[in-house]
Amino acid sequence: MRTKSRVTTDNVGFLLAKAGQRFNELLTERLAERGYPEVRPSYGSVLVPLFEEGGLRLGDLAGRARLSKQHTSGLVRLCEGDGLVCRSADPDDGRATRISLTDRGREVQHAAEDVLGQLDEAIVAALGDRRRDALIEALRGVMEL
Repeated sequence: MRTKSRVTTDNVGFLLAKAGQRFNELLTERLAERGYPEVRPSYGSVLVPLFEEGGLRLGDLAGRARLSKQHTSGLVRLCEGDGLVCRSADPDDGRATRISLTDRGREVQHAAEDVLGQLDEAIVAALGDRRRDALIEALRGVMEL
């Protein structure tokens, strides 16, 4: 007797990936419509922690993004190239640098807040408040695996 495959389009991992992909598509499309076509989905790993708290050291930024320092450093370089972040000397440690939003990065933050609010409203319209809150809790749990 053959067991049913767990590798299907109903697999949790597949659904998480595709839901994330769709969410990122909507976010980047709407940011581009507002004049920020340079923002890539991967930039969220750098930008969102900086939206919460600016002036982070690379190691702190990597920890909040849940990425390696090397990967985060590459993303910071890309964001720098697009004028969204800049590096400055760390006043507490002359050997270290801090990553901060530029004026353009702060503009993206304001646009992202608006777009993310609209997307959250669409999720609530589709799921309702209770199921959206349960989804958030479930996703946090998956992140802790």
